[in-house]
Amino acid sequence: MKVTSKLRYARISPQKTRLIIDLIRGSEVLQAMKLVQFLPQKGAKIVSKVLDSAVANAENNFGLDIDDLKVSNAYVDEAPTFKRFRARARGRGTRIIKRNSHITIEISDE
Repeated sequence: MKVTSKLRYARISPQKTRLIIDLIRGSEVLQAMKLVQFLPQKGAKIVSKVLDSAVANAENNFGLDIDDLKVSNAYVDEAPTFKRFRARARGRGTRIIKRNSHITIEISDE
C-alpha cells in the first residue's frame, strides 16, 4: 500500500530541497528519518516534517508498521515564485525571484 504526504508552497528553493530528497529516496523510513535529523540544512528540517507526516498517515489511517515502510518515491516540484524588486543606482530596480517548492513523499510497505 502506498501512502503520500505533501507540503505545498514551501518557502525554499526546489534546487536546495532536491539535494536532501535525493539522499532519502529508496531507503528505509527509519534510516531516512535518522539521516535527515542530523543534516544541517534548512531543507532537512522541512523534509523531516513531511516524512513524519507520511509515517503518521500510514500508521493512523492504514495501520501499517513503521519497520516495514520504505520511501518508494520522493520528489520536489517548483511552486509559483514571488517576484520582488530591489532599488539600484540611477533610479533603476532589479528583480529578485524568491522560489517556492511543492514537496511530495510517498512511502510503501512493498
